[in-house]
Amino acid sequence: MKVLSIQSHVAYGHVGNAAAVFPMQRLGVEVWPVHTVQFSNHTGYGAWRGEVFSAESVRAVVRGMDERGALGACDAVLSGYMGSAEIGAAILEAAERVRAGNPEALYCCDPVIGDTDEGVYVRPGIEAFLRERAVPAADILTPNQFELDRLTGLPSRTLAEARAAVAALRARGPRVVLVTSFAGADTPEDAIDLLAGTGEGLFRVRTPRLPIAVNGAGDTVAALFLVHYARARSAPDALGSTAASVYGLLKRTAAAGAREILTVAAQDEFVAPSEIFPVERL
Repeated sequence: MKVLSIQSHVAYGHVGNAAAVFPMQRLGVEVWPVHTVQFSNHTGYGAWRGEVFSAESVRAVVRGMDERGALGACDAVLSGYMGSAEIGAAILEAAERVRAGNPEALYCCDPVIGDTDEGVYVRPGIEAFLRERAVPAADILTPNQFELDRLTGLPSRTLAEARAAVAALRARGPRVVLVTSFAGADTPEDAIDLLAGTGEGLFRVRTPRLPIAVNGAGDTVAALFLVHYARARSAPDALGSTAASVYGLLKRTAAAGAREILTVAAQDEFVAPSEIFPVERL
């Protein structure tokens, strides 16, 4: 399996491609990373150095790969933090190039907008681009709960509301919507849910809530879910495998008291999770 991953990158720590590439590689995937930004560290530190790449720089890298005949062998495209709406357009063009060579290729869009604690933290224009152009183009969409609300304009305080919001997104194009972190009124305080909505219904995995606040876990979730779904073509199977691996990763990180997710130290969790959680059909 070959995946073109277009998203941010940091030299220190694990977010964006630095959180997505290695887990996919550990699962035996050939990953072709293209960076939309290159920063010293993630912005959660409050200070960082580096630059946002231009849309043309992204296009140039993809064009060079196409000239080598690579894109026709690509099985999936993964996108995350875009940096600008113009970069978003370049990402959709890359997905179209890949699909031209392989009509069965999947496009998984992690619609990075923000989160409940920080609010919207992307540049102006990106949220509208995601809502209007990326959502209809995606086969798989992986918003967190905050992004689910922003993309639909609907609340998701309860499971019933989340079901309606997921259905609203699916009606606009994606075959699968994965809500990467859901805490509704009926979610116990000591737990966190992952939800996956497909044409077959809504599925849930519930894992214990860990005493941890780190960046990059959502990037890993999207990458793992894409790989498992592409291989099994089963959202429930992909949901269960992803939840187990990410819980193991975060549990190891919490136990170490680390600020960055321990992607390398916990790598065995990607191939053989230490704990498995049931998948419920709701």
